[in-house]
Amino acid sequence: MATVRLDIVTAEREVFSEEVDEVVVWGTEGQMGILPHHASLMTMLRPGELLIKRGGGEEYLAITGGFLEVRPDKIIILADACERAEEVDIERAEAAKRRAEETLRERPPDIDTIAVEAALRRSLARLKVAERRRRRPAL
Repeated sequence: MATVRLDIVTAEREVFSEEVDEVVVWGTEGQMGILPHHASLMTMLRPGELLIKRGGGEEYLAITGGFLEVRPDKIIILADACERAEEVDIERAEAAKRRAEETLRERPPDIDTIAVEAALRRSLARLKVAERRRRRPAL
């Protein structure tokens, strides 16, 4: 089976750099799957789960946004932040979720609703990835 190189990089570190069978991410237009020999493209990424399939296994990472570039020989993700399931601080993510939900409920007049909704999406992605790990170990 054909594979493609996946490199995930944040400003702080290289998160992932290996051959994979498929990558599933959330772009600005919705969820997309990238297979080997995919057409070249570049798009922005939304906060959410990033699924990596390789060797019959699956690994989920939480990504807070960034850019995806698909080249003929590799997939490059430049992420704002990216965490593997075992790196997620569940208490911190739950606290962020509660703060965002409370702010959206109260709707203070000076609130930037878009920023609060983005914070909520980021915390939900982290919690979902962490929950998946509880149910099934990573690769």
